[in-house]
Amino acid sequence: MTTASSCQRVLLQADFDRFARLTGDDNPIHCDPAFAAKSHFGATVAHGMLLYSCICKALTEQVGPGVVQMEQTLMFPNPTYVGDRLRIDLQVDVERGGLLDILTEVTKVGAGDAALATATGRCRVVAPGATLPTMAPAPHPVELGDAELHGLRPGISASSTRSFSAADLDEYGDLSGDRNPIFRDDVEAQMRGFKSRIVPWPLLAGMFSDLLGTRLPGRGTGWMKQQLRYPSAAYPGEALTATVCITRLRADKELVNLATRVSAADGRVVCDGEALVLVKNLENKLENKLESRSGQGFA
Repeated sequence: MTTASSCQRVLLQADFDRFARLTGDDNPIHCDPAFAAKSHFGATVAHGMLLYSCICKALTEQVGPGVVQMEQTLMFPNPTYVGDRLRIDLQVDVERGGLLDILTEVTKVGAGDAALATATGRCRVVAPGATLPTMAPAPHPVELGDAELHGLRPGISASSTRSFSAADLDEYGDLSGDRNPIFRDDVEAQMRGFKSRIVPWPLLAGMFSDLLGTRLPGRGTGWMKQQLRYPSAAYPGEALTATVCITRLRADKELVNLATRVSAADGRVVCDGEALVLVKNLENKLENKLESRSGQGFA
């Protein structure tokens, strides 16, 4: 089975700034025009997870209210600038018993210009009304690579803890346009098997964006690729701890691989995955990451 659908969106600097306030990710490549102008981007660019929220909106509208996401992979081959007209395309590739494998693509389009992909990937979702499967967290081993890059070393990690309020979920819905009822209404969420309305997936992944873009590797980091899995749901008001841990350095290309995870206070994993980032534009390339702690990855 293969079906396709699309929608469009234009993002402005005000949208970048709102997403930064909502997630805490005020990486200057998104929010500081003077800094961004000196980077290889040349101007401010959209957060990767802001683009992801556009994909989630399209899933709600095209797959249906109550759709639940289990996995998402994203690559960011080209930046999204203020005023770019974006087309969000979904293509259902495989359907098995209520589980859908969907190709996702965000493309910059304009009059007379060739389409340029800015966020490409694949997701697995549970269609409205279908039974939710179980999923276990994945292991995150440290990989072979370089021993040091701009003061970064394999095994270094950084963490932050926060909770999302009902107002945060409302702000997400207003900013993204994603009206999935499982983010907005306790009764609707309970009908899908959750305790109450749940935290939207781009907000969970945005906790990684905050860490990657402000602490480890640091301000100026560019997101190249992210893999995401959602073993369980997160709820408003509960303490959530995000952790990123360096698993590999590639000094020749200024690339860093990191394991990424968000856990609830009771220990359950609500978001799990791996990130690939570019550290070409770091503000302080030689500064030791004193606020981060060495570790051996995730238990």
